[in-house]
Amino acid sequence: GILHEDLRLLLETSMPAKKKKALLGVADAKIGAAILEELGYQCQTGGVVAEILRGIRLHFHALVKGLTAQSASKAQLGLGHSYSRAKVKFNVNRVDNMIIQSISLLDQLDKDINTFSMRVREWYGYHFPELIKIVSENYTYCQLAKFIGNRKELSEESLEGLEEIVMDSAKAQAILEASRSSMGMDISPLDLINIESFSSRVISLSEYRKGLQEYLRSKMSQVAPSLSALIGEVVGARLISHAGSLTNLAKYPASTVQILGAEKALFRALKTRGNTPKYGLIFHSTFIGRAAAKNKGRISRYLANKCTIASRIDCFSEVPTSVFGDKLREQVEERLAFYETGEPPRKNLDVMKEAVVEANEVVAEVKRKQEKKEKKKKKREKRQLEALAAAAEVENSVLETEENDIEPKKKKKKKQQELEAEAALEENGLEEEALPKKKRKLTVEADQEEEEEEKKKKKKKKKEKERA
Repeated sequence: GILHEDLRLLLETSMPAKKKKALLGVADAKIGAAILEELGYQCQTGGVVAEILRGIRLHFHALVKGLTAQSASKAQLGLGHSYSRAKVKFNVNRVDNMIIQSISLLDQLDKDINTFSMRVREWYGYHFPELIKIVSENYTYCQLAKFIGNRKELSEESLEGLEEIVMDSAKAQAILEASRSSMGMDISPLDLINIESFSSRVISLSEYRKGLQEYLRSKMSQVAPSLSALIGEVVGARLISHAGSLTNLAKYPASTVQILGAEKALFRALKTRGNTPKYGLIFHSTFIGRAAAKNKGRISRYLANKCTIASRIDCFSEVPTSVFGDKLREQVEERLAFYETGEPPRKNLDVMKEAVVEANEVVAEVKRKQEKKEKKKKKREKRQLEALAAAAEVENSVLETEENDIEPKKKKKKKQQELEAEAALEENGLEEEALPKKKRKLTVEADQEEEEEEKKKKKKKKKEKERA
């Protein structure tokens, strides 16, 4: 129901001056109300207006000169596409779809890496079973399996390489000693090649997972900085993924956010009339684990409340900052201390006032940086345009000089040709005056008349002689 400037200008120029007599038919009731409020024209919606508009839309190509039915349909299609794009268009840096996909992939990778690591342990365990007890971490085990290969070839020289992987000299020495007195079976070179290649695949997957986690962290700092500052990037991303989008999460009440991810337990409790769950996905945050058993429900409720505030700030603020998230985290820390020691926390109003002041400073600084970037960009574009203009001027000047050089050459060639033609005529003994076509015709006709007159005179003379 917002009146656009173009529509306002059209109505002011097209509608009659007497506003009371004019009645305007409008399809949308909200725009009609806005026109009545701002311009004072009486508007009618629905009924006859809808039918008239349908008729206009159907015969629009016939009503407008120079518009065909095909071009009208193309214009309608283009308008539909642009309207859809405008509806879907968001800030590229604040798209939460990428977060949803990356957290889903992260969870899948965790499962796959765990499964594959267990396969490597089982496979390589036939040859070197003692290594499983010494090294518990999957990534390190795969690296060692790839590095060691055949345990019989392990010697004092490879101790440095083992220390680099394990990051512990005692463990490296233990691996070396275990390899000498291992109970494992012998293994063929072909089997070792397969184990090493599979281990390298698991290592590459683990490294990719680290890169993906960094990507998720950077995306969360762009899309939901307050939420990630409050409960961490992974838990925040899981909440967004479970809700469907950041906007959906912002619309949820704190009670829903508290048990988000524990829907099965909730409905089972409601069905059996048992105790409802105290927390869902937010259990993975550090705060609930640090709280005492009796305070877990209270802190989860408080944390859900703060998560809801953080998600709404992230969703609806123009310039996203982590200031509010840091302040909310401090409040949760104070509440934890209050449950443990009884120290009273600060009032929410005072904390939020501080946060607003800090956030305004950060936003001002960000805007200043953006303005600087825009100025630099404009200067760069201006320089590029000037360079292009200068290059175009140089090209034009070069072309003009070439044209000027070509014209005198052409004139010289024409003169030379004329002189050569005259010389050829002189050599043949035929000298003709260079006359235009019309003058040549006149001279030819005059010569013919003179010849005829001479012939007539000769005939007369012959006749006179014959008579004499």
